[in-house]
Amino acid sequence: MVGWCEMSEEKIERLPNGFVYEAMVAGIKKSGKLDLSLIASTGPAVAAGVYTQNLVHATSIDWCRSHTPSDQIRAIVVNSGNANACTGTEGENNNRRLAELAGRHVGCQAEQVLVLSTGVIGRQLPMPLIEAAWTKFPTLSATHEAYLRAADGITTTDNRRKVATGSFEHRGQTFSVANMAKGAGMIGPNMATMLAVVTTDFPLSKSLAQAAVTMAANHSFNRISVEGHTSTNDALVLLSSRQDPQLRADDEGFQKFLATLQQTCLTCAKLIPADGEGATHLMNIRVHGASHNLAADQIARAIANSALVKCAVHGNDPNWGRIVSAAGYAGVDFDPAAAQLRLNGHLIFAQGRPESFDAKVVSQSIRDSFELEIDLCVGVGSGSATHYSSDLTVDYVKFNSEYTT
Repeated sequence: MVGWCEMSEEKIERLPNGFVYEAMVAGIKKSGKLDLSLIASTGPAVAAGVYTQNLVHATSIDWCRSHTPSDQIRAIVVNSGNANACTGTEGENNNRRLAELAGRHVGCQAEQVLVLSTGVIGRQLPMPLIEAAWTKFPTLSATHEAYLRAADGITTTDNRRKVATGSFEHRGQTFSVANMAKGAGMIGPNMATMLAVVTTDFPLSKSLAQAAVTMAANHSFNRISVEGHTSTNDALVLLSSRQDPQLRADDEGFQKFLATLQQTCLTCAKLIPADGEGATHLMNIRVHGASHNLAADQIARAIANSALVKCAVHGNDPNWGRIVSAAGYAGVDFDPAAAQLRLNGHLIFAQGRPESFDAKVVSQSIRDSFELEIDLCVGVGSGSATHYSSDLTVDYVKFNSEYTT
């Protein structure tokens, strides 16, 4: 079987100019691993973000929503191991204090610092530990090593860091996009537990930064699922170290930036379900032939979130009935007699009935492939969508049944 780690985009190319990074062990995580990361701009940065749509959400989400979009942000501080969600007024005060501490280290006001938190819900941040940590926080650096430490510091149950970089040329200059993300469980983004921080040195305006990060989320992080659970803390934040208030959406440079942003987001997004807690398969679910893209998206999302489909995939079982029935309850009108389903290229359902196929051969194909290609055609329309999901394993159930105990 091909391990998911072979997909990981660990190679860091050119990091964007104008940013410094670092992480440290503050003691928030019981594991003693890195749990406090800082990403800072050397000057005022353009910032935009998309955040969880869960009505129950962390105080960090309210803080970030109230401070983006902006052209005056200097840093993002991320604590892992504690979500600081459902923590009341004390949690709000702790969030502000975290921003103040990070701002003091960077040399800016608390209002210029965005805060992201991830971890267990309902517990207060261990502020004495965090206060002590800032007295010995390492010097920020623009090195690749510092960047990777910051990427490690935002993870929780992840088995691997999730990073992706890309560069492009425009008018004789090279610009870069760097993306760090975390997430392995509680993944059913709707913005998206997952976090992502993107840095770039391509000059942006506040409005186009917001448009870009929204489009990128919709084509990547909002199309993944581990168990369909939308977290209280999901966030995707974009920082640009350079500003261009006059930038137009039809500018060639912006279009190149948008393409690079979307690619790095998609790379990181796929790494999340591939690293799903206990996952042994990544499902690439492509639905096409729908009346429009939103209809295809709705069908793909239903398949991606089906516990029965996830269980069948874990058992290497080509159980087409679970996939087709999930499409049928998605709330989209299509003709089952016109549908065709392929698993790893094997046609197993067409014209409203199962095709003659060798179940052992298809099962072996699933077993031998970490990535399972699920291709469902539902008609002759132009609508299409792709979602990514992990299988559901005994290890996942065991891990999450004991998560806080």
